[in-house]
Amino acid sequence: MTETIRTATSNDAGKLAELAAVTFPLACPPGSSPEDIQAHLEKHLSEARFAEYLADANITILVLDDAGQLNGYTMLIAKPASDPDVASVLSAQPSTELSKCYVHPEHHGHGAAARLMKASLADAADKGAAGVWLGVNSQNAKAIRFYEKNGFERVGTKSFQLGNTVEHDFVMEYAV
Repeated sequence: MTETIRTATSNDAGKLAELAAVTFPLACPPGSSPEDIQAHLEKHLSEARFAEYLADANITILVLDDAGQLNGYTMLIAKPASDPDVASVLSAQPSTELSKCYVHPEHHGHGAAARLMKASLADAADKGAAGVWLGVNSQNAKAIRFYEKNGFERVGTKSFQLGNTVEHDFVMEYAV
């Protein structure tokens, strides 16, 4: 296997958008409308948006790269939480947000997500984070189990706008 975990570059923006189009819908609640999912993809996970993320010095995107094929990615945002519902429940400061954590469904169950998570937590710690937090849809039991298995604990809740729908997320925190 030639799979490596590396920091994404501006050349990866298109491939990241393609991967997001496959993986993001899998994390949405069962009742999410295709229109809301598409609106979110266009607004937040397009090639242009990934180019913006990659140009931001406070954002790190790690990718699972297999000979040029991206099979997963995480996005770490090293900025204080702007959502007051999140900021009020975080105990480890400074904290980095694990904004995205997705693996292509063909690579589920093979340890790819665990390897990517381990690298992401190490990256955040190396850059001075005392904690890492994330929001996960309260109905996404598979993701919640994965995060708990990797040391995250539920510390609160927040709202998440998906297209025209407001979803409810658990806020989970990991102390580095």
